[in-house]
Amino acid sequence: MENQLVELNELDKKIINHLQGGFPVCEKPWDELQLTLDIPAEEIISRIEAMKEAGIISRFGPMYDAKKMGGGLTLAAMKVKTEDFDKVADVVNRFSEVAHNYAREHELNMWFVIATELPHQIEKVIADIQHITGLQVYNMPKQKEFFLGLKFEV
Repeated sequence: MENQLVELNELDKKIINHLQGGFPVCEKPWDELQLTLDIPAEEIISRIEAMKEAGIISRFGPMYDAKKMGGGLTLAAMKVKTEDFDKVADVVNRFSEVAHNYAREHELNMWFVIATELPHQIEKVIADIQHITGLQVYNMPKQKEFFLGLKFEV
């Protein structure tokens, strides 16, 4: 859980800043990005992978509205001893339904999103995590959704 300051080069900044505005939805999106950014498609892909491996970005992929697709989505939190945090995070992250696992400075210090194909599957994932870790998982389903359109210029 150690934070490191990472220096981004200009190419990485250009890619991050552009892709925060959206990914082209077309037959050949990498070709379109290559033209727009004036960077070879293979280099864009390899830079994204390198930034993921370095922990600069946590994921690269689409955002789906699980509820509109008939699935379930919830925010969950756990109280995890500091010395057990990485071990518990490894267990939680093994679940394919878990995304966005992160630490917070709070009594409930591990937070993650659970997304399932069907709404009732959320409770099973929570029960399985509780069984394996021996820790309480607090289910915090959203009450209302807001779209912020948040973008961070780097």
